[in-house]
Amino acid sequence: MSEDTLLPFDLPSVARKKLSVGFDGGQLSSDAGVLLLRASRRSSACRAPFVVHPDRRKPERIEHPLEEMLRLRMFAIAAGYEDADDCDSLRYDPIFKMAVGHAPESGDPLCSQPTMSRLENAPSKIEIAD
Repeated sequence: MSEDTLLPFDLPSVARKKLSVGFDGGQLSSDAGVLLLRASRRSSACRAPFVVHPDRRKPERIEHPLEEMLRLRMFAIAAGYEDADDCDSLRYDPIFKMAVGHAPESGDPLCSQPTMSRLENAPSKIEIAD
């Protein structure tokens, strides 16, 4: 089967680079649907958490931007990864890296499970109740 088949939709670019799909056995992921979710990132559901949740971390100690961490968590939940524990394996997944704007091979790994757990446990009970 050497014929190319065009997709019925456009894939979003990553870091201003065109994204293509190949089945040659390179870097693999079973979560390619996450890229379609990324394409809808301009929807209000994807923007809301960034407006509501202030980043109280010290800027000089930030390695993973809050927006990137929240996107990873939302995409992981949408893909069926319920726990922050999954972040340890997803941080190297090429699809999730592209979904948050990193290059699939050369981009830095995404945040780890401990980092994601600290984010999830950061709000106080009063903040959660509001």
